Amino acid sequence: MNTRRMVLLTEGYSEPIAAKTASCLLRYCTDQVVAMFDSTQVGKTAQDLLGVGGAIPVIGKLEEAPTANELVIGIAPPGGRAPAAWKPVLLAAIERGMKITSGLHDFLGDDPELAAAAAKRGVQIVDVRKNDERDVATRQGLHDKCLRLLTIGQDCSVGKMVAALELANALKKHGVDAKFVATGQTGIMIEGDGCPIDRVISDFVNGAVEKQVLANQHRQVLVVEGQATISHPRYSAVSAGLLHGCVPHGMVLVYEAGRTHYSGMPHMPLPPLKRVIQAYEDLALFGQPAKVIAVAINSRRLNEAEADAERNRVRDELGLPAADPIRHGSDELVAAIEKLRKQVCG
Repeated sequence: MNTRRMVLLTEGYSEPIAAKTASCLLRYCTDQVVAMFDSTQVGKTAQDLLGVGGAIPVIGKLEEAPTANELVIGIAPPGGRAPAAWKPVLLAAIERGMKITSGLHDFLGDDPELAAAAAKRGVQIVDVRKNDERDVATRQGLHDKCLRLLTIGQDCSVGKMVAALELANALKKHGVDAKFVATGQTGIMIEGDGCPIDRVISDFVNGAVEKQVLANQHRQVLVVEGQATISHPRYSAVSAGLLHGCVPHGMVLVYEAGRTHYSGMPHMPLPPLKRVIQAYEDLALFGQPAKVIAVAINSRRLNEAEADAERNRVRDELGLPAADPIRHGSDELVAAIEKLRKQVCG
């Protein structure tokens, strides 16, 4: 099996929110990434632009990464469409025999020009969000021997996937047989399996998530990657389906310190954390009682002193364990998970 040697395409969008797919691949698949592609930022490093990836270079021509065998779309734009100006880069990658991997809603494999070029060159185009899910949820077969944990958010793009990965990895280090359940395109690229629930027909979202749980509940803990938030005016439907599909025993709230308004909707202020917790816990009751047991803070906007102060503020306000998994580590959050696991699983 050939080793992945990825170039992450972020042309013109090389900042942490727009390029969150690239950021996460740089963090969790560092040894498989050979370069970022952004002709407007040539000479810089991934660390310079996204705060992760160390000295991985930013290039403006594919020939500057001669060993690369895969071009990955590194952005997650609203609406999920590839910028039209990117097509020459995609065609150049295909001509070089590079696999194309995309998590966009706009399937690259359906583009006649790209599809014809790929067929001619014998190149694979993988659209991660493409799926054929058609099962509804049954609420049968779920059991309490495996703890189900869901990361939930105050907003979109606050770090629910990162928190879920960090928690799953930390649990493994503590000797727990934990599994990260990917529900979005970036998580699937990292984990190698999962379901892109925001591309599943609405009637089948709950069933698609339930299927992931049933397939993995031989583990001790499932950490299910959250999506969006149930209060977001654009994306609440997928969040509610995810909650009712996985029927969690507990939840971990994720938020970005310093963010005041909904992503993409600067005219709408975010609800307080207590209100988000109340709403999720109320909605969970239609499956089974589930409490928010801890808070994962995204403190990227804060310095060390500010992050520590924010952590203490949240602990005091909510009465819950709180930490930034990247900055503070996950021990406090894992302790809360283990306490819940003993209560649920014995």
